[in-house]
Amino acid sequence: MNGGKEFLRGSLYHRLEDVVGCKWSVSVLIAVRAGVNRPGALERHIRGISSKVLAERLRKLTQYGLLIRTAYPEVPPRTEYALTQTGHGLVKIIGQIHKLDQTHKQTKTPSARKR
Repeated sequence: MNGGKEFLRGSLYHRLEDVVGCKWSVSVLIAVRAGVNRPGALERHIRGISSKVLAERLRKLTQYGLLIRTAYPEVPPRTEYALTQTGHGLVKIIGQIHKLDQTHKQTKTPSARKR
């Protein structure tokens, strides 16, 4: 398999790495899953994120098909985000990784904790 280079180049894995590799993407996905779906509310909910970074992450997550953006033609304009089916699947996997991490932390031996 050519050392894995072909697998990584332009693949879904590369896009996933871009999403999960950004500390803000996971926070945005989890917040949207929890029902925080408007940009202002997301910015207040996610401690430390700037509006510029939030806008970039929302754009990327929408481009990757993890979020769907709905703009309402109101005055003032209102925009909301929701998870797509793929987004729900990824958040579920993130939850499983979190559970695995918690289990790993609880089952460490005392000698492993000292290292």
